[in-house]
Amino acid sequence: MRYNNQQFNHRQSAKIGILLTNLGTPAAPTKKALRTYLKQFLSDPRVVEVPRLLWWLVLHGVILNIRPARSARAYDTVWTEQGSPLAIHTADQAERLARALSVTATDDDNLPVVRWAMRYGQPSIENTVQKMLDEGVQRLLVLPLYPQYSGATTGSTFDALAADFTQRRWIPELRFVASYYQHPAYISALANSIRQYWAENGRAGKLILSYHGLPLRYLHKGDPYHCQCLATSRLVAAELELDEQDYITGFQSRFGREQWLQPYTDDILKALPAKGVKSVQVVCPGFSSDCLETLEEIGVENRDYFLEAGGQDYGYIPALNSSDEHVQFLLQLCHEQLQGWQNLKTESAADAEKRDARASACAYNQQP
Repeated sequence: MRYNNQQFNHRQSAKIGILLTNLGTPAAPTKKALRTYLKQFLSDPRVVEVPRLLWWLVLHGVILNIRPARSARAYDTVWTEQGSPLAIHTADQAERLARALSVTATDDDNLPVVRWAMRYGQPSIENTVQKMLDEGVQRLLVLPLYPQYSGATTGSTFDALAADFTQRRWIPELRFVASYYQHPAYISALANSIRQYWAENGRAGKLILSYHGLPLRYLHKGDPYHCQCLATSRLVAAELELDEQDYITGFQSRFGREQWLQPYTDDILKALPAKGVKSVQVVCPGFSSDCLETLEEIGVENRDYFLEAGGQDYGYIPALNSSDEHVQFLLQLCHEQLQGWQNLKTESAADAEKRDARASACAYNQQP
C-alpha cells in the first residue's frame, strides 16, 4: 500500500469540518465536457450494476458516442453565466450554512470549516478533503445532500470517501449522514415551500411529487430508496393536510430498457388530462438543488407532455436550494450531528506550539 505523503501536523489545533456533497456536473455544456463527466458517472458500479466487461463495451462502444452531444444540448438550456445551476446552488448552500454557523457559534476557535464537493466532476471529494485537512480539520462531518438514501447516490459518496481514506496514513474522525428523508425540519421546509408557491400562484388540481428513478431490481436487492421516497411524500401530504386523491408520487429520469420504479412521472402527466385533471404542480423532494433534472426534464420536457395531452396549467415548484428555511434545516441537522464534538475544547496557539515542540523532540530521539 502506498499512502499519500501528508503528515499529521502537531502544530495545528483540531478543527471541525463539514463537507456538503452533491452528485456532480460537467465543467461546461459541451460534448467534450459531457463525455468526461458521463464516463466517470456511468463507470461507477453503484450507478450501473451490470457485469463490468459487458458494461464497458456498451458504455465505450455506444453510450459515450451518442449521449454526450444530446446531454450537452440539454445542459446548454439551463447553463448560466455563473455556470451549472447545481454547482451554483451547492456553493451557495455551503456559504450560507457557514454564515449561519458563525452566527450561532459561541467560540470562534470551534467554528466549523464548511466546504462543498461533487461525487463526479469538480470540485472533487478527494481534493476538497485534502484542502480541509490542510486547514486543520481533524473531525469531519460529511452531509450528502440526498434526503433519501440510495446506494447509487449516498452509498457511492461513501465509497469515494472510503477510497480516499485508504490512501491516507492518517484519517480524521468521521461522521456521515446517510439520509434525512423524514426529518421534521426537512418536511416542514418542503411543505412551506409548497404553501408559498400556492400563495403566489394558486393551487392546482393535483400535486405531483417526483423523485429520481432507479431500476426496480435495486429495490428487490434491498435498496431502501423507494420506501423512503414514499415516506417523504406521506409526511409532506400530512403536513399540508392533503387527501390521498390530492397528490401522486412519481419517478423520473429512467434510462435504458429495463423496468424502473413506477409510476413514471411522464406517464402520469400524459394520462391526467384524459382523467379530467387540467392543472398540476410538480415538486421534486429528492433534489436539494435545482439542476438539469428539475429545470429541463420537469420544467420543460414534462410540461410539454402534459400540455400536449390536453392539460392547461402546469407549474414547477422550485427545489429548496439556499432558501432561508432550507439553510436553517441544514444548520439544525449539523448541530444534531456535531453533538459532543462541539463541546471539545480547541487548543490555543500557544498550547499547539508546545505540543509540536514535544512531538519534534520525541521524533528526534527516535531517529535511527
